[in-house]
Amino acid sequence: MRRSGAKTSRSCCRRGTGKVIVSPAEIKDTETKDSETKDTETKDTASQKDATKESLSNDSSPKESATKREIEVEIPVADVNRQTESLIQKYQKVARIPGFRRGHVPASIIRQRFSEEIKTDMVEALIPRFFRQETERLSLHPVSQPRVTDLHLHDGEPLRFKASFEVLPEIKLEGYKELRAEMPDIAVSEADVDQALADLRERHATFNPVEDRALADGDFAQVSLDGNPKVDESKAGDAKGSDAKAAEGQPVHMDEVLVEIAGQNTMPEFTEHLRGAVVGDGRTFDVNYPEDTQDKRLAGKTFTYVVKVQAIKTKSLPELNEEFAKHLGEFQTVDDIRKAIREQMESERKHQAEHDAKEKLVVELIQRNDFEVPDSLIEQQIDIRLERGLRALAAQGLTAEQVKKMDLTRLRAGQRDQAIHDVKAALLLERVAEEENVQVSDEELNRELEALARQSKQTSEAIRARLTQDGGLDRIRTRIRNEKTLEFLYHQSA
Repeated sequence: MRRSGAKTSRSCCRRGTGKVIVSPAEIKDTETKDSETKDTETKDTASQKDATKESLSNDSSPKESATKREIEVEIPVADVNRQTESLIQKYQKVARIPGFRRGHVPASIIRQRFSEEIKTDMVEALIPRFFRQETERLSLHPVSQPRVTDLHLHDGEPLRFKASFEVLPEIKLEGYKELRAEMPDIAVSEADVDQALADLRERHATFNPVEDRALADGDFAQVSLDGNPKVDESKAGDAKGSDAKAAEGQPVHMDEVLVEIAGQNTMPEFTEHLRGAVVGDGRTFDVNYPEDTQDKRLAGKTFTYVVKVQAIKTKSLPELNEEFAKHLGEFQTVDDIRKAIREQMESERKHQAEHDAKEKLVVELIQRNDFEVPDSLIEQQIDIRLERGLRALAAQGLTAEQVKKMDLTRLRAGQRDQAIHDVKAALLLERVAEEENVQVSDEELNRELEALARQSKQTSEAIRARLTQDGGLDRIRTRIRNEKTLEFLYHQSA
């Protein structure tokens, strides 16, 4: 007997199984809208006597936000003048102006010729520094880049601005010591081992050609097929362009596919139209896929298939004996196989049970400690999830052209709920880690860096240097800490 090169039946034949930035234009506006600014100053004289003040930002909702903050900052005239003079001196050193030697241009000329540039540079230098000083004075810890508004910039006056940003909410951690994880039965029965052995034999089955007869139940038809989605006019009328094509689905073409006649996972239409066919026969028929079909490209659609029978084959399973055990390369007897199967199944079930239990613990922890999540952190997590997903698709062959055609707005919206869950889980685990003094040792961090180095085929020193530069080292340490915290919760709950 020889092993067939044909592929086993594909999903189409089978049942479904269910950073502060201020615009130069805004700086200019502070000069051109002088009268408007003066009116505003008149109205706000009393409130602006204070150098700064903090207030909640409630533009979009009457409910006070736990994460949104707005502060007013005033930069003294002395600091503005000092920074301006420093910039003028820098411009004097490099400015090239006809009639003057380089480095000898009068300050008055620099101030006149480079007025807007100096203002922009001054604002970009002072605002981040004074914003940071003020948030530190108020014990605020921004988690988003500030949005600068109401910029007041006039000669001989303090520089004033408002900055809106997000902070982490106060998380009053409750109930984590009462969390209890379910411990399911992970025992492996003899029937489980028997089924795994049967599956193993199936994977090593051979397919032998049959001559001079028609396809019957239990046979395997080696076929080539072309499938085209049928257009549902009632739905296509509401869709346009690429949306209509997406709704219709994509054509299917396969060669040397094995379809089991009357097989448990074979779509009934394939069995009905191929039963009784002989080699060389062609069949054309429709297949209606249910909404729960595993392959989402087919789910809920109707395809018209043109199928040609290339060969008829029967399946032969290997005998379950010492010869088969030795053929696998690691065993001497069938009992050796059974022992290895049992140990692997027990390990997999234990790992899956722990994973599921930890997921449930996180869900319950979130339910017991609900809080508002900063939008900026949600958007960052959506970015991470999308990047991770696109990398996986690229590894499967997704092209840059196909990525351009994706509806990223819809994709981002679809990731939002899970991103909120991820951010809440991370923040709560960090709070538990603080309460329980969970730490990450240098040895643990080094082990992770060495693993990353092996995966990327780089040195651990190179990995550390890159991650230190882009802040990744702290992220890895936080991830390890959260994993240790979740492990603590799991064992505490047992």
